[in-house]
Amino acid sequence: MILSAAHITKSFGTTEILRDVTFHLEAREKAALVGINGAGKTTIFQILRGAYEPDDGSLFVQKDLRIGYLPQHVEMDSSEQVEDELLKVFAHLSRMEQRMRDLEQQMKESPSHELMEQYSRLQAAYEMEDGYAYRSRVRGVLKGLGFAEEEYHMPITNLSGGQRSRIALSKLLLQKPDLLLLDEPTNHLDIAAIQWLEKYLQDFPGAALIISHDRYFLDKLCTRTIELERGMTSDYSGSYTFYVTEKKKRIEAAMRVYEAQQEEIRRQEEIIARLRSFAQEKFIKRAQSREKILDKMELVEKPITYDDAMKFHFKPRVLSGNDVLIAHDVSKAFDGRTLFSHAEFIIKRGEKIALLGANGAGKSTLFKMIMGQEQADSGHLVNGVKVTPGYYDQEQQNLSPDKSVLEEIYDAYPNLTVPEVRNILAAFLFRGDDVFKRIGDLSGGEKARVSLCKIMLSDSNFLLLDEPTNHLDILSREVLEQNLNSYEGTLLFISHDRYFINQVAHRILVLTPEGIRTYTGNYDDYIEQIARQEAAAAAVPESITPISREKIEYTERRRSQADLRRQRTRLRMMEKDITDLEASIAEIEEKMQLPEFYSDYEAYHKLDIQKKEASDRLDALYADWETLSAELEETDASESNA
Repeated sequence: MILSAAHITKSFGTTEILRDVTFHLEAREKAALVGINGAGKTTIFQILRGAYEPDDGSLFVQKDLRIGYLPQHVEMDSSEQVEDELLKVFAHLSRMEQRMRDLEQQMKESPSHELMEQYSRLQAAYEMEDGYAYRSRVRGVLKGLGFAEEEYHMPITNLSGGQRSRIALSKLLLQKPDLLLLDEPTNHLDIAAIQWLEKYLQDFPGAALIISHDRYFLDKLCTRTIELERGMTSDYSGSYTFYVTEKKKRIEAAMRVYEAQQEEIRRQEEIIARLRSFAQEKFIKRAQSREKILDKMELVEKPITYDDAMKFHFKPRVLSGNDVLIAHDVSKAFDGRTLFSHAEFIIKRGEKIALLGANGAGKSTLFKMIMGQEQADSGHLVNGVKVTPGYYDQEQQNLSPDKSVLEEIYDAYPNLTVPEVRNILAAFLFRGDDVFKRIGDLSGGEKARVSLCKIMLSDSNFLLLDEPTNHLDILSREVLEQNLNSYEGTLLFISHDRYFINQVAHRILVLTPEGIRTYTGNYDDYIEQIARQEAAAAAVPESITPISREKIEYTERRRSQADLRRQRTRLRMMEKDITDLEASIAEIEEKMQLPEFYSDYEAYHKLDIQKKEASDRLDALYADWETLSAELEETDASESNA
């Protein structure tokens, strides 16, 4: 054990942040520290690194333990070039190199046994510290974290905040401390750099405690999850996904205990009231006795839950045509540099698609082209019938800083009632007095939630979301996933959050300089397809043995079977949607027969519009169902004839 915290407490003024923090870390262990924004995770980091003293409790840190800390917001004012800044980590090796050069020169001028021995000892120490490889290690880390070679000699003062954060992370990794405290290390990294960091940390010989909203990253790396909630820690011996499953079980068990105690309290209070109603001394004494027992009872806290009451079903007011967007031979260049060319794809109604690509590939530019804010150099982008696109750009949230959260939504959609607005805001985690918070006082994540709420309520039926999970904590991301999965419109989004992509995407588009590559399924499906393609490309046809050919054929069969399963699942979902819509239409028709509706023209007219919209959706669903059914029947027939 390298570190142990027991019953740590910490307050700032009258605000209690930590009230019972207890956990330990083993050597080489990689653990996640999770909790909502503001729970006190960064405060724990500051206590572990000695920047804060705990108010109470005990902290054991192994003697001479070297702790490396990456803050979420990095301040770096170095005037050095990028590579030179990282080489400072190895200043002692640079001094050894210089001393070896000096000794070599002295031996040339006046060789002696003593100089030879000095040189030999110095060279052995240099080799032991891997001195001949440190420059390549520096370049390897820079390349892994997404720096191009032409950036190695850029002054740090010319870099963006995100690039400086990557420099700070690079220095920390090269220092190889015994314990890494990493606060949002994947911020400012694209997917390729995150994957590199995962592999680096998996091989890292020290321990790491990680705060991150990147659940996929935590799943890949961490074997323990420490949750901070209400100032107290809970320990889970597993990955993030294990923690989610196990926490649900714990909440259910805790809720049963809480409800049983509440039921017992109600029972005792009823008995006490009944005893007092008799108005006799002996009964009053019994009542007082029971009251003392109740007063001494240690109350169980109600578990924090986020139940179905917070969910809201978002659907566009107008149904678009089946073809939402058609891109034909689209190209775009800036300042003589081609971003992409010959991009071709079609987006169908109801699809939820992730747009991936390296940083600088032109993903946000493509979004602006779809919105008409940028023009294609060649080719064309065509919106389908009744398509209304809506664009979420995290940098331009178009919010009024002086309005409350409630006013921001209500003023934008005055046709909604205040209770409806509050219910919708609850679906984005604004509950109770949170709805009266001033927009200007909100955190980045809270503003993002308001903006996402506004766009999902808009008339848009084709949402373009650029990094919608940035600034959101894990709970907010999970709620957004629920809302987007229930959204009945079409969705195209850019994201580096692989867990989010897995939960939401049905298809992946990858933007490359040569155009668009399409992959069916979510992020894991995409990675599997890439691996198959790489394996096929690496295979030499002449060397294929019957066994390897059999493996290839088996893999292809599995892929076809997986595609068929996905199609059949989609067919079943369509059939369920058809059944639900038919039931909804029948319910509307029943209402239209009621006297209170057919005698009220306005109410009857609203029902008639609802029925027409539902009927249009039903007709479109039937058309899609017939097409997919025919395709599956054709596939089944060809397989039975084979």
